[in-house]
Amino acid sequence: MRVKVLGCSGGIGGELRTTALLVDHDVLIDAGTGVGDLSLSELAQIDHIFVTHSHVDHVASIPLLADTVGWMRKSPITLHATRETLDILKAHLFNWKLWPDFTQIPDPAHPVMRYATVSVGEAVALGARRIVPLPANHVVPAVGYHLDSGRASLVFTGDTTTHDPLWAMVNEIANLEYLIVETALSDRERDLAVASKHLCPSLLAAELRKLKRRAQIYITHLKPREAELIMQEIAVQTREHAPRMLQLNQEFEF
Repeated sequence: MRVKVLGCSGGIGGELRTTALLVDHDVLIDAGTGVGDLSLSELAQIDHIFVTHSHVDHVASIPLLADTVGWMRKSPITLHATRETLDILKAHLFNWKLWPDFTQIPDPAHPVMRYATVSVGEAVALGARRIVPLPANHVVPAVGYHLDSGRASLVFTGDTTTHDPLWAMVNEIANLEYLIVETALSDRERDLAVASKHLCPSLLAAELRKLKRRAQIYITHLKPREAELIMQEIAVQTREHAPRMLQLNQEFEF
């Protein structure tokens, strides 16, 4: 599997793009603003979108993607998410008020998009690739994803705060190679991190003490206003893990 980072920031501006990972050529994990950097032909190859949760920075490009290339495809784009997240998107995004319901057009028998429900711990097989939803703890229903090529695995936590069930499942991944974990805020905004169910460096350090596997760790979703400070605090508090900041256009092959 090859994963390319299309977006990994907690905001926009200049070269900043919100969360989206391109898996091989045909799968998105979240669909933030970075999806818009793909060419028309690349967009048309997206068959599957796996959504961690319903917040705009993670789903912003889904409506525009469907509207742009749905008519160029012979099969619908499959939107994978938990039942709770799909219900939110149906009610508040694809509702004919904010955006059309692409599961009904051009007609229900030949839609531009279709929904597929995922559940924590239940793998979705795409050929030899396995994508497994992981438990997360956020202000809306949320999951992370475990991407398994068969040879190695990458875990993307999505947006989450402290959550023992997440680490229990991560610790069961024998071939774990990469861990991408959010840390949105600095410790000076710890109260905001707790209220919004994000991680800050001190919370991240406590969570990483639960990790029993060796992995290369990358930090994502940093708020632009304090990204440098967040990484400085992480470096001090998690020396044994040596996390690095995830970078736009970074690639992982495993």
